[in-house]
Amino acid sequence: MLVIKRKAGESVVIGNQIRITVLETHGGAVRLGIEAPPQLSVYRAELVNDAERANRAAAEGETNSAAAKKLGSRRASRPAPEKRPPPRPREEI
Repeated sequence: MLVIKRKAGESVVIGNQIRITVLETHGGAVRLGIEAPPQLSVYRAELVNDAERANRAAAEGETNSAAAKKLGSRRASRPAPEKRPPPRPREEI
């Protein structure tokens, strides 16, 4: 694992198509901006882990598993997305 320090406004580039920028830090939280090609999916790790657990439980025949319930509750408890202006065209990195 590569570990680096970045300040607000600084970026990390992965390959030639992904740029991760530190937008702000507040207390123990970091707000990141991720620029990636539209065909590349970007998910929070906890959602991916929940979906994997739910898939494993379903494959084992546990249709009412805690993992599936947890995944459903995460989706239901998510606040409605705020209205944002349309994204600007992506620039080549």
